[in-house]
Amino acid sequence: MIKTLFLFVLTALAEIIGCYLPYLWLREGKSAWLLLPAAISLALFAWLLSLHPTAAGRVYAAYGGVYIGVAIVWLWLVEGVRPSGWDMLGTAVAMLGMAIIMFAPRPV
Repeated sequence: MIKTLFLFVLTALAEIIGCYLPYLWLREGKSAWLLLPAAISLALFAWLLSLHPTAAGRVYAAYGGVYIGVAIVWLWLVEGVRPSGWDMLGTAVAMLGMAIIMFAPRPV
């Protein structure tokens, strides 16, 4: 369970970095050179998704919940915006959904 969650967090970080760097270029006038590590990060994101141990559709659905949680942490630590109580409640609901999807008992 911890390994799966860790892999989801790494996957989310790769996607967020891959999208945040072009955002910095487009919205904040940073160097276009940021697109190179962004592309590498997005390729890493796609590869990391392939490492998850279950059906792709289930992985994508559950990953969405973890992505929300990591994005809220990013908002706070990188962008310096403290999450609201509503942000935290939404994150908790998303993480609960992720846990139900990934860890529910299934017939073998």
